[in-house]
Amino acid sequence: MTKKMLKFVDVRQETPEKRNTDNRKDDFNEIYKDYITNKATEQSSRCSQCGVPFCQIHCPLGNNIPDWLKLTAEGRLKEAYEVSQSTNNMPEVCGRICPQDRLCEGNCVIEQSGHGTVTIGSIEKYITDTAWDNGWVKPFKVKKELKQAVGIIGAGPAGMACAEELRKSGYQVTIYDRYDRPGGLLIYGIPNFKLEKFVVERRTKLLQESGIKFVQNFEVGKNKTLYELKENHDAILISTGVYKAREIDIPGHKLQNIFPAMEFLTASNRKGLGDKVKLFDDGILNAEGKDVVVIGGGDTAMDCVRTSVRQKAKSVKCLYRRDRENMPGSAREVGNAIEEGVDFVWLTSPKSFIGSSKVEAVEVNKMKLGEPDSSGRRRPEVDLGSEYKIPADLVIKSLGFDPENLPKLFNAEELVVSQWGTIKIDLKSMQTNLDGVFAAGDIVRGASLVVWAIRDGRDAATQIEKYLQLKEQKIKSVEAA
Repeated sequence: MTKKMLKFVDVRQETPEKRNTDNRKDDFNEIYKDYITNKATEQSSRCSQCGVPFCQIHCPLGNNIPDWLKLTAEGRLKEAYEVSQSTNNMPEVCGRICPQDRLCEGNCVIEQSGHGTVTIGSIEKYITDTAWDNGWVKPFKVKKELKQAVGIIGAGPAGMACAEELRKSGYQVTIYDRYDRPGGLLIYGIPNFKLEKFVVERRTKLLQESGIKFVQNFEVGKNKTLYELKENHDAILISTGVYKAREIDIPGHKLQNIFPAMEFLTASNRKGLGDKVKLFDDGILNAEGKDVVVIGGGDTAMDCVRTSVRQKAKSVKCLYRRDRENMPGSAREVGNAIEEGVDFVWLTSPKSFIGSSKVEAVEVNKMKLGEPDSSGRRRPEVDLGSEYKIPADLVIKSLGFDPENLPKLFNAEELVVSQWGTIKIDLKSMQTNLDGVFAAGDIVRGASLVVWAIRDGRDAATQIEKYLQLKEQKIKSVEAA
């Protein structure tokens, strides 16, 4: 064991310094400063190099975390990057937005022993940013070009991860996406203060330079049906994600100035990218000077409240029906939001929206926690007689996402979906009920994490390659006969 490791007893945990709260509320730049080299190597040296690396086990990608921490501690940063990117198509993204407190860092052995977790996410970001800065990240060269073509529907993390792996094997890959920029949720759903857009754009450019084709503003079902698309490709992957906002059916829900979270975030991100956004420019989707109420407790809700702060909202309240300990979102993000002045109204649920044409207030019920439900969390129950009103000029609903009706949208009624609208696949082959059509990411598992989408995309690439190899063998057998 190298002498450079196991220093967690003597070296205290240090996360990257945060920008001053007052300063970071004035812009959409990322809030964490970068590690300097000495600090990154120092913090990496705290790793205990466990015989059973629980950080790796609890990473959906199975990243070789102890290995690249050791390499970083030894100053071998290029090798650390090579190890990191061998299992992760977007380490610079995961380092920024993964909820490490629920995954790798939350399961770190020294965290359990009270020494404070190794700052895995920050080091991962440092390694990859260093690699980009030094020109170590280059377009990959295909050893042998293959004639077989794969069409991927959806330019989010699952689609891009699958595309990269298939292209490395030599396949002709085209990604089709309904939006005008590739990246999906990474571009339009996640704010700049968590993920600056140049990070996604340079990754997309790298894939283009590696021979992957992107077709934007393409809607399956309008431009071409799923079957028409299938005629032009040897295999298809559906990786559209889930974007249909869940509704809240209470009195007044059709009042004006009540919006789903993704509409609010997309408007903000488009403005940041320099687009004209009518609803924002007209002041409707701009939180400036308004009493903003966000309903929900996940990471998307945190993105909404923190965006509202930066848009200079008069007040920002987050309503959540359980307590802080039972929130589904990242504890780190909740802490950042509190630092930035967000008022969390725990154990509170909306009862009705009040107003004449536009929303003016949210009538809420106080809640109490009862017995645990199927998820293991205590079930929220209405505390009778506890109603009161919260002023609101803008209400943002962040209640989760459901799949769109893809069989209808794609003009492919035969495509089998689950009772929840997600696409049914064979769990081993990842193939749908349609031959040569695969599916991966949120459209299969439901709304989840970016890191899981990347994992699903990589797994799909493996299964698609097996399918294409078998298909090629059958063609050659027929020709030989």
